Amino acid sequence: MLSSVSSFFLIAIAEMGDKTQLVALSFATKYKPAKVLLGIFIGTIVVHLFSVIIGERVSALIPLNYLKILIGLSFVGFGIWTLKGDSCNEKEKKGNKLGTVLTVAIAFFLAELGDKTQLATISLAAQYHSFIGVWLGSTFGMVAADGIAIVVGIIAGKKLPEKLIKYVSTAIFIIFGAWIIIDAVI
Repeated sequence: MLSSVSSFFLIAIAEMGDKTQLVALSFATKYKPAKVLLGIFIGTIVVHLFSVIIGERVSALIPLNYLKILIGLSFVGFGIWTLKGDSCNEKEKKGNKLGTVLTVAIAFFLAELGDKTQLATISLAAQYHSFIGVWLGSTFGMVAADGIAIVVGIIAGKKLPEKLIKYVSTAIFIIFGAWIIIDAVI
């Protein structure tokens, strides 16, 4: 349960202001919201499945205290990455002839490879050893955050206050990372 809840909230926070959230907002201004959400869900299920598998395997190879320090440092890094920000390029915004759902699913899968939310999911899987909990929590956390972008894209077509989102997300990641490092050392 803790793994699902933690994964949900950490991934939802990490996704705020991320390039894939901006892609979701962009898709929502062009395509039917239900198709965009379904595409996001499909792409996210697949990429987070791979992330959890990787996280589970890594945890079997590295001693727990060292792993916690690495995880803590990764979350501090995610905080810095969040502060730096992401950008969304025009290629990621444009659809193609594959159909809306498949276009969105592929765009989200590719955009998430190596992204901070994928790395956070790997870290959470390594920490909690709860395959289903982390997979479902991270998947639904990402879909929830991107669902917000879809609503914003539909209603206002404007961005949320980006600076506030960046600063709050940065603080949460750095605090969570520091807490994990302290827990590993003490």
